[in-house]
Amino acid sequence: MPEYLSFETDRLFLRPTTEKDAVFLLELLNSPTWLEYIGDRKVYTLEDARGYIQSRITPQLERLGYANYTLVRKADGMKIGLCGLYDREGLDGVDLGFALLPAFEKQGYAFEAARKLLEAGTLFFHIPEILAITTQLNHNSQKLLKKLGFRFVKTIRMANDPEELLLFAWNKYVFSS
Repeated sequence: MPEYLSFETDRLFLRPTTEKDAVFLLELLNSPTWLEYIGDRKVYTLEDARGYIQSRITPQLERLGYANYTLVRKADGMKIGLCGLYDREGLDGVDLGFALLPAFEKQGYAFEAARKLLEAGTLFFHIPEILAITTQLNHNSQKLLKKLGFRFVKTIRMANDPEELLLFAWNKYVFSS
């Protein structure tokens, strides 16, 4: 397997998600917050989790050099969440996404990881604009996106999804270290 970029913040390691993360992914994708705000990905077994990584994460990583990153806390090596840059079907641009296990929410980890990936997207992957989508009821996500410098653009509907989503955009020219 080729060597892909990993990143580091004060408290986290961000490394590309691999099949070694299947147990963690299974837990996260079935957490109450994920199911409420992101949706059921039909990942119910360890084999489903491996298949999800093989079919949805690894191909983009191999094609673009970036995808989904597992967030590992430096203090204890605990896997606490995911953050990624996604080439999402139905969006005209790269999408920033993030999710944490409930025990690690509201501690600044999502902000820390997302800010690092915005920086990496600009510096390493040369992405001038990054998008983000969220549900209208996910106020915490909206608040975090605004804190990161995203601006609301419009409401959209993704293919095969009846729910109207909020589309945000971030431009590299507003990023400051």
